Amino acid sequence: MQERYTRTAMTLHWLIAAAVLGQIAFGWYLEQIPLGAPPRTAVVNFHKSTGLVIGLLIVFRLVWRLTHTPPPLPESMPRWQARAARASHFLLYAALIAQPLVGYLGSSFTPYPIKYFGLVLPYWGWDAPALKELCSAVHFGLACLITVLVAIHIAAALKHLLVNRDGVFQRMLPHLILVMGLFFWLQRTPRPRPTRRPRPNCPPSR
Repeated sequence: MQERYTRTAMTLHWLIAAAVLGQIAFGWYLEQIPLGAPPRTAVVNFHKSTGLVIGLLIVFRLVWRLTHTPPPLPESMPRWQARAARASHFLLYAALIAQPLVGYLGSSFTPYPIKYFGLVLPYWGWDAPALKELCSAVHFGLACLITVLVAIHIAAALKHLLVNRDGVFQRMLPHLILVMGLFFWLQRTPRPRPTRRPRPNCPPSR
């Protein structure tokens, strides 16, 4: 029975994790830029571009997950925890897929073009401030939901690593990181120093 995720699944997981954490921080930073400020347009376009990239990665990750059976959870895990893990994963996938779609939809209800790293995407919407505000509210709500779900996911992973120690966390950790972690842990472990024998007191030479 498979005990670890595939290399492709691991790569997608950590790549998406880094991108989502960066996008969350970037989104909150974007809220601090005043409306009408010169750098806001460039920052908003970059935020939209990276959001679309994350959305494509999530779709690819979901297709890979549906076509490749993940390793089973430990039999020692309570049933309610297994159900909660599946439910949180489902909500996280759904929110991460819906988030760029809602952002793209909201951008279509403005008079400004939608740019993907400078490439202008097809514009099919119209100027509708009310619909834009609705999409922005949903987008913000999804951002809060994703932040909470990511925090729960990290807390659960650390619990399996530090408290349960059931190997669930290591299933998604590449072997190279495990080897590097063991190496640095050994380097930080204090080693007993060899005891030196006291030198005998020699009588003073005459």
